[in-house]
Amino acid sequence: MLVAAAVCPSAPLLVPEVAAGAAAELDALRAACADAVGVLAASRPDRLVVIGPAEQPGRGRHHEGARGSFREFGVDLDVRLGSGPAPEASAQDTGADRPLPPSLAVAAWLLRGWAAAPLEALGVGEQLEQDRCAATGAMIAGTADRVALLVMGDGSACRTLKAPGYLDERAEPFDASVAAALAAADLGALAALDAELAQELQAAGRATWQVLAGAAQGAGLAGQLLHEDAPYGVGYFVATWT
Repeated sequence: MLVAAAVCPSAPLLVPEVAAGAAAELDALRAACADAVGVLAASRPDRLVVIGPAEQPGRGRHHEGARGSFREFGVDLDVRLGSGPAPEASAQDTGADRPLPPSLAVAAWLLRGWAAAPLEALGVGEQLEQDRCAATGAMIAGTADRVALLVMGDGSACRTLKAPGYLDERAEPFDASVAAALAAADLGALAALDAELAQELQAAGRATWQVLAGAAQGAGLAGQLLHEDAPYGVGYFVATWT
């Protein structure tokens, strides 16, 4: 059963070395993410599962010890998921040694020093249908008696004229609905997010939030929104469910 969840942005700018001269602008966001990870540790999980949006070939399962880097962002920085040894590929799990996609590399950076429970990660396609998201979440919640989730994902990328997706008047209401759903742990509202609209607004978190909604069915968790902002025209949310 799901006993706790944390929602954090998947933006590589969370890593100070990537943000470089703009790093201080996101200090409050990083502090909120650290608090959210602390809530996960305090929940005494048997297993932590990290989920994040991913393109091919980063989709699917990534074991503890999997490596990622921020070299594609011009930074010579490597990360490892948890403290376990790097996984070895096998005939049954041929992708075991794949590098982490960017969203999960950010998660690995947030989880540096994590020792509260074994962990693994799942890269999720941004176009995954809602029913498959729900089924994936339910499957994750059933993997241990006490499961915690770290859910990576961004809101719309169309909040300002200088945003990656330019200005779209639908972006702010979309992000407001996400923030309200996360604050209230409103499973129905997350499950009802419009996948087509999310894609048009370049909201990378839609599928992972719907996986969270599937995992939380029957868990009776309460939500708290720790941070909400759109500093670069992209919606960032930090929330905890306990």
